[in-house]
Amino acid sequence: MTVLAIDQGTSATKAMVVDGNQVLGLADVPITVTSTSDGGVEIDPEELWASVLAAGAQALARAGHPTIHAIGLGNQGETVLAWERATGLPASRAIVWQDRRSFTVCDRITGHGPRLAQITGLELDPYFVAPKLVWLRERVGEGPVITTTDVWLLHRLCGTFATDISTAGRSLLLDLDTGTWSPEACDLFGIDAASLPSIVANAQPLGDCTLFGGRVPVTGVCVDQQAALFAESCHTAGQAKCTYGTGAFLLACTGSRPTRSVNGLVGCPAWKVDDTTTWCLDGQVFTAGAAMGWLQSMGIISEPADLDRIGGAVTDSAGVTFIPALAGLGAPYWKPHAKAAFTGMTLATERGHLVRAAIDGIAAQVALLAIAAGRDLGTPLTRLRVDGGLTRSRTLLQVQADLLQTPVEVYPSPHATAFGVAWFAALGAGLVASSDVLGASTWHPAAVVEPQISADEAAERIAAWQHVAEATMDQ
Repeated sequence: MTVLAIDQGTSATKAMVVDGNQVLGLADVPITVTSTSDGGVEIDPEELWASVLAAGAQALARAGHPTIHAIGLGNQGETVLAWERATGLPASRAIVWQDRRSFTVCDRITGHGPRLAQITGLELDPYFVAPKLVWLRERVGEGPVITTTDVWLLHRLCGTFATDISTAGRSLLLDLDTGTWSPEACDLFGIDAASLPSIVANAQPLGDCTLFGGRVPVTGVCVDQQAALFAESCHTAGQAKCTYGTGAFLLACTGSRPTRSVNGLVGCPAWKVDDTTTWCLDGQVFTAGAAMGWLQSMGIISEPADLDRIGGAVTDSAGVTFIPALAGLGAPYWKPHAKAAFTGMTLATERGHLVRAAIDGIAAQVALLAIAAGRDLGTPLTRLRVDGGLTRSRTLLQVQADLLQTPVEVYPSPHATAFGVAWFAALGAGLVASSDVLGASTWHPAAVVEPQISADEAAERIAAWQHVAEATMDQ
């Protein structure tokens, strides 16, 4: 079961050659992300494509150029671009999921927000795909197609024009009950449903790729966070994970039924395998690793290890609070215009207090997402599985466990998304059966972090953070 898994992320493309749970080769190629003062976040599509080719080739070389039997692709979910379908050439820059400029589209149809939430399970917010499609269409005209990046990448990899159900679920255009494009939602955005790509399952043959040696079927596709949910064995209702990457994304499986959140989260498809769809709840912190990158650019930290070396050297933030709204606030607030803030500083404030406040701010918002998920599920989360680069910080993990009041289980690999799409690709190619995947993907945590403060203290700390967030988010 040798599979090439490509995880095309915001700041880098990762590629892994895997055989079951064994990594044979790994590569990571960075991508330049450009931010603008008006809320724009963009990527050069050709640089993105070059990173896919380079990462795949490097991973295969480091694995010793084995024969691969399938290819899987993970994607950013809400990043879009315009491109010429006849040639595959891009007709715009890629508009990244963090881009807030399509708030003007949301403002025009704000009265339809509740109806869109009922149809799609999503909030009317620039984070999701449809507002970006409309915003970009108004700038590039009627010629090129505009899709999420996975559609363009699949077209270049194997010639298909398709998106998987989990990515379609990020669009504000998918009917949550039927798993098909909603004519009503499309009409509200002025989008022709016939122009949209076909919706496919997460594990099925889509076409053959000849770019990595030989003719290899592309058989696995998934949006990044749902792929990580699958890899971390969150296959039944109530199991949840949080990925701490560019953003922090908490997903909780709801099993075989779609759930419409009444607590500020969104409901969406997790994956579809063997004609069976699994669903999840989703909450987002738009800047987690990105916030740490900002701290680094400002000279507050010099490297990620400073989260523990500097932020872990103080016992608390000494009254400083950080609101990580550098790209607005997602769930449960949905405030695209919110701005980040440090508050509570005095002449006695030290650098360590700022770093600790940043850690606390991210953990507090994740804790609110977990609380909201528990309310929607009807029972609190009993543990949280975590992955991503920031989980290297013991300080962050401890603060997170403290605020959650539940154990935090660390996934043993920083590449959960790649493992998820690898399993989907293996399933789609018929290399394994569904029952085999559910058994083989069982894993043991690299660490389990238990809470060390009382429930009352955790509630007080979350309430204090909420108070500052609510006081500053509309400034």
